[in-house]
Amino acid sequence: MRYVQGNKMTAFILVIAAFLLLLPFVYESRNLFILLTQIFVFAIFAMSYDLLIGFTGIVSFGHAMFFGIGAYSMGIFMKKFEPTLTYFFLAVLSTIVLTALVSFIVGLLTLRLKSHFYAMLTLSLSGLFLVLAEKWRTMTYGNDGFTFRVPEFFIDRTHFYWLCLCIMVAAFLFLKRFTNSPLGRVLQAIRENEQRTESLGFQVLHYKIAASVVAGVLAGIAGILYAISLRFVNTSVFSMDITLDALLMTIIGGVGTLVGAIIGAGLIEFAHDWLTELAKEHVIFERWIIFFGIIYILVVMFFPKGIVGTFGTITSKRKKQPAVKRKEKVAG
Repeated sequence: MRYVQGNKMTAFILVIAAFLLLLPFVYESRNLFILLTQIFVFAIFAMSYDLLIGFTGIVSFGHAMFFGIGAYSMGIFMKKFEPTLTYFFLAVLSTIVLTALVSFIVGLLTLRLKSHFYAMLTLSLSGLFLVLAEKWRTMTYGNDGFTFRVPEFFIDRTHFYWLCLCIMVAAFLFLKRFTNSPLGRVLQAIRENEQRTESLGFQVLHYKIAASVVAGVLAGIAGILYAISLRFVNTSVFSMDITLDALLMTIIGGVGTLVGAIIGAGLIEFAHDWLTELAKEHVIFERWIIFFGIIYILVVMFFPKGIVGTFGTITSKRKKQPAVKRKEKVAG
């Protein structure tokens, strides 16, 4: 039953993706496409975080370090060298190598720790990258950050919109296959009961590190796209706020669903944009973060398992009710 539901959800996502792919041909709005591009970027980042918290049970407060590595890799390559596609691909390759290496080392050093001990250590390691970006001014220009040029292909916002959409869909399909693979099933077993999984003979640490590496690489790719969208990078990409955004998107959409991460990214980015626009209309909305907090509290109250998780629970209950009634009739 869960497999069928998963296929239906995947088909639904692909239909929506096809609609979004054709949208620029029938509708023109620069602001809308910029907003949708941001949603695609943060959806990739949120899905990478969902792999950790939703499918492996790992709570990380330092996931922004991989996002920041991707942003700075792209920015430094485009700043120091000619903004060509060759250097773009070199930046992508360096990001994949760096994020995989860092996530492997961080996982090896920290994943033996449990729950909040691991979370606090990842937060401190992310802080080290933030300090490094602040102090290494010859390379990062410190808190001021720096602008950079991008290849001509990315100057056209429509082209960049399509690229981000395609990468988001590819990331979703990859993670869907990954989480449904034997490795992904072991990760979910670790989430449910780590001690029992270990007693069955699985090397739990190895599987956790594998999840950490995959999540880190995807977060780095999201950082690359984020930097290109702004053509600017500074130390904010290593801030705790970036990780909290991914956490909120995952929780609001539904932990352990992947689709929920995409929906959560869409809701948060739309709410942020909407409340920011309202701030221009009335002074009360200048403190938009308060209203944003209220929206978040309401979502958590009415959708305790996230939007996708709650609707999934309701749907499964409705399907079970006819089956129970049929059994009662047969027994009667």
